[in-house]
Amino acid sequence: MTGPNEELSARLAKLNLEAPESIEGSYPGYNVVDLCRNFIAGQLSKLAGVDKKIVYESLEWSIVLEKGDLIVPLPRLRLKGDLEQMAKDLAEKFELGGYLDRVVPVGKFLQFFFSPKFLLDTVTVDVLKRGTEYGSTPLGEGKTVLVEFSSPNIAKPFHAGHLRSTIIGGFLSNLYERLGWKVIRMNYLGDWGKQFGLLAVGFRKYGSDEELANNPIQHLFQVYVKVNQDIAFEKEESEKAGVPLDETSSTDGQARAFFKKMEDGDEEAQKLWKKFRDLSIKRYVDTYARLNIKYDIYSGESQVSQDTIVEVTEELKEKNLINEDKGALLVDFKKLGKKKLGKVLVQKSDGTSLYVTRDLGAAIERKNTYKFDKMIYVIASQQDLHTKQFFTILQLLGYDWAKDLVHVNFGMVLGMSTRRGTVVFLDDILEAVQEKMLDIMKQNKEKFAQVEDPKQVADQVGISAVMIQDMQAKRINNYEFGWDRMLSSEGDTGPYLQYAHSRLRSIERNCNVPPEDLLTANMSMDNLCGTEEDIKKQNLSEEDYERQIRNLHLRVEKTTALIRIMASYPDTLRYASKNYEPSTVVTYLFKLTHQFSSTYKYLRVMGEPQEVLLARLALFSAVRQILNNGMKVLGITPVDRM
Repeated sequence: MTGPNEELSARLAKLNLEAPESIEGSYPGYNVVDLCRNFIAGQLSKLAGVDKKIVYESLEWSIVLEKGDLIVPLPRLRLKGDLEQMAKDLAEKFELGGYLDRVVPVGKFLQFFFSPKFLLDTVTVDVLKRGTEYGSTPLGEGKTVLVEFSSPNIAKPFHAGHLRSTIIGGFLSNLYERLGWKVIRMNYLGDWGKQFGLLAVGFRKYGSDEELANNPIQHLFQVYVKVNQDIAFEKEESEKAGVPLDETSSTDGQARAFFKKMEDGDEEAQKLWKKFRDLSIKRYVDTYARLNIKYDIYSGESQVSQDTIVEVTEELKEKNLINEDKGALLVDFKKLGKKKLGKVLVQKSDGTSLYVTRDLGAAIERKNTYKFDKMIYVIASQQDLHTKQFFTILQLLGYDWAKDLVHVNFGMVLGMSTRRGTVVFLDDILEAVQEKMLDIMKQNKEKFAQVEDPKQVADQVGISAVMIQDMQAKRINNYEFGWDRMLSSEGDTGPYLQYAHSRLRSIERNCNVPPEDLLTANMSMDNLCGTEEDIKKQNLSEEDYERQIRNLHLRVEKTTALIRIMASYPDTLRYASKNYEPSTVVTYLFKLTHQFSSTYKYLRVMGEPQEVLLARLALFSAVRQILNNGMKVLGITPVDRM
């Protein structure tokens, strides 16, 4: 079977184009923008006497079509002299070579516009041939990335914050897989600490084995709330009476004692804890499946071995990074010249470990076990300080690989509420959007009757609504959770993307053309859009002639814009892997679907001559494939009817 590079060479030979020299780090067989980068780098290197690699790395991605497909700021090429004049001279001498439509000098910048003819001949076939693989590039071949995400606390609600971590982490895992990395998806549960002492004490008083088996997450949360109310009540009564709480008999004291038993390996204590943990994970697996997420590892604070924690504590002491305060151990960053990081407790006075100690141990164990090249922590921005503290401690301990740790943070979800109370569980959110989406779908009885499994489709469209609302703005921003806006099929929403996908599927169904026939379609602009000669032959009135010419120009303009957007999909994924932003892909998909809608008004498919129908269908089938691929990277299941 031929690979992408062989396919590319054969295709370029058919177009009578010479393949430019491939620069290290580029993937022209997978990414047409990289192919054009190589061509531009070769030309510019010759004209300006600059190393090809420098030119290649200086070519910037253009977000606005009007500014070209690629841009190079001449100062980046380390050129001297009158750069504005140089830009004009270079643009004038630049050979287009069949790859470019034009080169435009703007101040000290050069804007490169790709040839629509070249893109139509290469991109459409590439998308249709590679199918679900279009957009993937072997950037991370041979490398491993571990992504830790979601990480809810057992006994606390799986709330909107975990929803954000889950969605963003799922996206990053999918993205890195598309880019050739081996991805390990890890859920690092909050499954250790005094809270389990509280749960154990609370479960004895308020627990039900039946409810625990039926709905472990919500039942444990109810127990957790009640036992915390007991602690608050006891504290209040003790303050009123002026009598200190008894460490042995008080609920808080009993909880601390239970956790100490857990840390000491008490069999009975660990048996109850394991029951809470296993039942919770079982429920999580079902919930994650609805979001297209499957973990390779369910780990947790409990899985970090005591030996590792002891070793970390000893290492901290050996390197004089620890201070003692009333029997507790802490790292004082101020004394280490990093005063912005404050102080962090690494061991309580009773010898029990803390969150940061377990994070340090977990990172070391993961590096030893999985030999990762990069580890991504998807954790809310409220944990920025904590994450910075433990990354810094690893660096101070001399672990070189600490530089390979990345914190992908995110803002809060505001304005969430549910009829079932103030705490919003993820299951509540998913049930509510499914219900609301089903109501919306039922409003169009004719379409609703054609949907095979309305409940499943409502679930998929509803989930896409939640996910797109979450991912369409920069992840660091807080956002307001809005039911009505989120579920609308108009505007930039999940249902809008689903509607575009089902509409494209409908075009394919109605045409009923075998996919292999599309691979040989005549993708010339003249065939897709028509020519002035065709219009002249129709003997039209002057008014009709002018109107037809305007429509022809619009068809060419819309088609050109669409194919240029389609070409940039692989680059979009590469860019998103650098900024860890789901919004980069979401913005791209809306740009693609808006341009498709705009183009489809002028490029009718059904009822056209067969050669024209095949070309237009090939173009729109390629759009659908890219939209499908992009939605799946985001973690969304595209629907065929809705």
